Amino acid sequence: MNDKKVRVRFAPSPTGPLHMGGVRTALFNYLFARKHNGDFLLRIEDTDQTRYVPGAEEYIAESLKWCGIQIDEGATVGGEYGPYRQSERKPMYREYADQLIASGNAYYAFDTPEELDAIRNQHEEEKKTFTYNYATRENLNNSLALSAEAVQNKIAAGEAYVVRFKMPVGEELQLDDEIRGRVVFNTSALDDKVLFKSDGMPTYHLANVVDDYLMKITHVIRGEEWLPSMPLHVLLYRSFGWKDDMPKFAHLPLILKPVGKGKLSKRDGDKLGFPVFPLEWTDSKTNEISSGYREGGYFPEAFINMLAFLGWNPGTEQEIFSMEELSQAFSLERVGKSGSKFDPEKTKWFNRQYLMTKSDEEIGNLFAEQILKAKGIDADQETVNRVCGMVKDRVDFVSELWDHVNYFFEAPVEFDAKTIKKGWKEDTPALVEELKGILEGVEDFSSANSEEIVKEWITAKEIGFGKVMNPFRLAVVGAGKGPHMFDIIEILGKKETMARLDYAMENIKI
Repeated sequence: MNDKKVRVRFAPSPTGPLHMGGVRTALFNYLFARKHNGDFLLRIEDTDQTRYVPGAEEYIAESLKWCGIQIDEGATVGGEYGPYRQSERKPMYREYADQLIASGNAYYAFDTPEELDAIRNQHEEEKKTFTYNYATRENLNNSLALSAEAVQNKIAAGEAYVVRFKMPVGEELQLDDEIRGRVVFNTSALDDKVLFKSDGMPTYHLANVVDDYLMKITHVIRGEEWLPSMPLHVLLYRSFGWKDDMPKFAHLPLILKPVGKGKLSKRDGDKLGFPVFPLEWTDSKTNEISSGYREGGYFPEAFINMLAFLGWNPGTEQEIFSMEELSQAFSLERVGKSGSKFDPEKTKWFNRQYLMTKSDEEIGNLFAEQILKAKGIDADQETVNRVCGMVKDRVDFVSELWDHVNYFFEAPVEFDAKTIKKGWKEDTPALVEELKGILEGVEDFSSANSEEIVKEWITAKEIGFGKVMNPFRLAVVGAGKGPHMFDIIEILGKKETMARLDYAMENIKI
């Protein structure tokens, strides 16, 4: 680490919902900044106005907030190096494009889309691939092939042009990546990328490098798909004379689909039934709704913990980390080079671990807000908390609790057929009637006291416990499920328990 204060940025384009791969990039940047007492910036790279999607920027900011990724500077909070939206920085990029032209590192290109299409078609007919590079640029419609006067006339006449980088010929670039080590590129294999477009906006490459320099970014941590852009970005730093201020680069491995090969996509989530976005997203054009982890009932801590382990490992057996613990443990040295396969079942496992560590009160409040309220059920909150605490170790999500505790809030009106077949015999109603009489005589209806009295009665009758307890559970719960039976009736109370026994005896038929 050099002496400069660590400054990293997450720089998404507002072209749609933020993929979980993007959230992981933001997370790794954030953890790196926190580990080194640095700054985490959010920059919105909206240079491609044709792909801009309304609402996408707000979605990005809300996603990071839900995840607990705090922005130190950026489009939503401001800062001394703003503005942090590239569209608001538009006027200054022209100056840097001109600087590259003046130094001979870039040139004007007037080729129309039609001219380039014709050249590509001609190459295809000759079984060749057209590349705009050192081998072709001297013969195309640009300032390298035209006279200075012709160039000025075209500009004066208002002809559309782009500014392209003049890639050096035959230079071997040996570059260092913080994750991949030494990577080598030959400049002759690279094309002359467009840096500045005819609409007056820079491309990603120019704006990215200029902004990183002006915002004093020390480390560029981004996805593997940007690795091929690394030589151009390094050469731009060199061309501007900023070599000493060049950031260190780290390219993160891909998140791979759970089944088959390739990068995880929305289609994989649709097909296999899991979200690939942090929050739910509605497409404004098609009204198609894409599911989100938040709406799917995942805790943000579980989502973040899962993402951290996609490509990174702490080198220990520990799997559950708070954000603070992740910040302390994180290092680029422990980020792998190869892709990391996403496992939706492991993600559920993480959610269950966090659910079990939350207090009964937290889970109870969530259950009341998310489930009971929607069903129009108004229940005593302390009871709700206790009920949720009894079964929370059996579920992955708060939403799944209802199937385990519904009988606490709604008396059963139907009874599980398999349980009836297994445990409700011809002599059962008489036993249940006798059990009801025993329970009616119990004044202290606490779990321990009721259990002791009922057990004494069963022992005295010299019958198996299952012969009484199975139909008892069926009558009160409606099925052969639930926690300790006497805990259940303590919560329901004597009056409700008696009513359920009466209803079962009237309605269960064999």
